[in-house]
Amino acid sequence: MKNIRNFCIIAHVDHGKSTLADRILQFTHTIGERNFRDQILDSMDLEREHGVTIKSHPVRILYDGYILNLLDTPGHIDFSSEVARGLTASEGALLLVDASQGVQAQTVTNLKFAEKLGLLIIPVINKIDLSTSQIEKTKEQLMNLLKVKEEEIILASAKEGIGVEKILDAIIGKIPPPKGEESPFRGLIFDAHHNPYQGADLYIRVKDGRIEKRTPIKFLARDLVGEVKEVGVFKPEPEEVDSLSAGEVGYLSVNIKDLRKILVGDTITTVDNGSKTPLVPAEKNKTFVYSSFYPADDGNYESLREGLLKLSLNDPSFTYEPETSSSLGPGFRCGFSGLFHMEIIQERLEREYNLSLVRTTPYLTLRIKNKNGEMVKVKDPASLPPLSEIKEIQEPFLSLFIIAPSSNIGDLIQLCLNRRGKQKSLVYLSTDTVLLTFEMPFSEILVDFYDRLKTVTHGFGSLDYYFIGYRSSDLIKLDILINGKPVDALSLIVPRENSQQRAMAILKKLKKAIPTQLFQVVIQAVINNRIIARETISARKKFVTGKCYGGDITRKRKLWEKQKSGKKRMKSIGTVKIPQEAFLAVLKT
Repeated sequence: MKNIRNFCIIAHVDHGKSTLADRILQFTHTIGERNFRDQILDSMDLEREHGVTIKSHPVRILYDGYILNLLDTPGHIDFSSEVARGLTASEGALLLVDASQGVQAQTVTNLKFAEKLGLLIIPVINKIDLSTSQIEKTKEQLMNLLKVKEEEIILASAKEGIGVEKILDAIIGKIPPPKGEESPFRGLIFDAHHNPYQGADLYIRVKDGRIEKRTPIKFLARDLVGEVKEVGVFKPEPEEVDSLSAGEVGYLSVNIKDLRKILVGDTITTVDNGSKTPLVPAEKNKTFVYSSFYPADDGNYESLREGLLKLSLNDPSFTYEPETSSSLGPGFRCGFSGLFHMEIIQERLEREYNLSLVRTTPYLTLRIKNKNGEMVKVKDPASLPPLSEIKEIQEPFLSLFIIAPSSNIGDLIQLCLNRRGKQKSLVYLSTDTVLLTFEMPFSEILVDFYDRLKTVTHGFGSLDYYFIGYRSSDLIKLDILINGKPVDALSLIVPRENSQQRAMAILKKLKKAIPTQLFQVVIQAVINNRIIARETISARKKFVTGKCYGGDITRKRKLWEKQKSGKKRMKSIGTVKIPQEAFLAVLKT
């Protein structure tokens, strides 16, 4: 084990993690020039298109007689659980900071978590080749943040390959080798994927002992037993080996068909003479945002169910359960860690399983205290009890911190106050950089808060947050009626103080989003059985008297009356097809 080093790269989104991983793989000749491409560890098309890492990717590197196991982790807030699992499987971390942007909010969050786990931190300033780089300022921020000396900070450019050798030498010289016992075998599952031939592939970090092919294993968090069909490592493509020993990172293919029983973050051990002590406590799902997915074609329901099952295998922060909507039919209520997480899951379902989906407006889990004192969780507006039975409504609150230029303090404070935020602190990190801390309802940052933050700070602001609990709020249910029929998928729970303005804005957007029908469409907003706003989409015009060139006016009147009665009948039996754009319009209001 003395020649093994397990490390990960942590940084704010778009600070160059994947590019640095590319240069390390090239420098160590882990990948030949013929097989190399940019963002080699970002295997999903979505990762390369969005320019962000979504899943952690392990790879084994052989360099100067050492085995280096690298885990490239995501930087986006919504995938923080991926970062946490990567850190848990490592002994050290490269803290990467963009020289042109300096320390950002997510940098601080990842650093605190790494320090909590006792990881050794190697500070690296990336993108020093840019004309906009501020190397001295970034050095000052890192020295204040990490309490390190200037000579301990490595200057690098992942794009140009500058500083890669120094980084590798620091990994070997500073990060401690893994520690472990010879027996019994214990391994940490930090990721898992569906294998159509074997059952499931478990990405593991071996803590103690040794594991070989055809060994019976058991999962400590679940009453589950399986047999190892294949043992391998990542170079970066999977490559079969005879065994994995303490300190190594690799994968196990196991013959488990029921993927729902596998828990990422669980500890595995051998059935015979195995351990009873888990490596880390089982991870709780951090699911805050809920939305429902419905297949546009009812025949694709089973394909959607299969896709959700496979995606949930390696993503503990993604949950789903079946539900039926009166307007959209059978579907699934899904839980996510954030809006970007939700968009990625939807895109993966549509691409990988060739599905056309209708997604409802995202909503948050609320707590309802009934008048009899009972506390009930509500996951969608349709489940909200009648107003007469509710004593108190509680919604999730976040502790929000923003790092931004000090010149934007006034606009930032106003933005947060307009979103029902309460300022808790204001700290200057340097003469021109400030850290603002607010407490705010999750619903207020759900949609466009990050975009507004970037606009106010001219692109220099960064944001991070964590959940602090449920608090009482004055909320009310807003229903949308289409031709007198409630559409549960468009229902919302909004603050009472601005419910009227919100309702009017939603109806105006729905009027633009819903296409014109052959009959009149009436859209109404209702609160507590009282209509507070209305919009009307006029019927599509049809020139039914075009062929009447002459004669008495009664001929035309007969045709008009016939058309009128036909439209009346159509309105009573016809249905309005609501496009996906209408749900998005409600979301962005």
